[in-house]
Amino acid sequence: MSLTLEAKKAIVEEVNNIAAEAPSAIAAEYIGLTVTEMTELRNAARQAGVYIKVVRNTLARRALENTQFECMRESLVGPLLLVFSNDQPGSAAKVIRDFAKSNDKLAVKLVSLNGNLLEASEISKLADLPSLEEARAMLLGLLSSPLTKLVRTISEPPAKLARVLGTQRDK
Repeated sequence: MSLTLEAKKAIVEEVNNIAAEAPSAIAAEYIGLTVTEMTELRNAARQAGVYIKVVRNTLARRALENTQFECMRESLVGPLLLVFSNDQPGSAAKVIRDFAKSNDKLAVKLVSLNGNLLEASEISKLADLPSLEEARAMLLGLLSSPLTKLVRTISEPPAKLARVLGTQRDK
């Protein structure tokens, strides 16, 4: 069934709005996936807050125009699904990587992060990026580590003196 011009414009606008907000995007080939497998993939994406859509390549090229994912436009060939992450750059990559582990028919073709086109094999690096909460916890650990060492260093001489006095008292 052919789409009307209004429907095509709506799809282009929808994908363009999502692409304007997303920090990363992935294009993956889905040939050979069953309806059940696609439903599983869409459910996993929905749970992770990831936008996933099968769009005609001509519409996808128009939708990615004037966005940071314009670098992907020329490489959109074949039946592809577009996956855009939410506010976490690695969320889409995690969903696709985890699904592709159990299903070899899903093949990553394009990966883009902040307007830079990456190799498809670099999806693991993108998926391994920490979430915002994890990054904050790591930063807090880095900031508190010197303070903890300083407190230990300052408290060590009195503690050493107390141990020496304790051993003298015991003798």
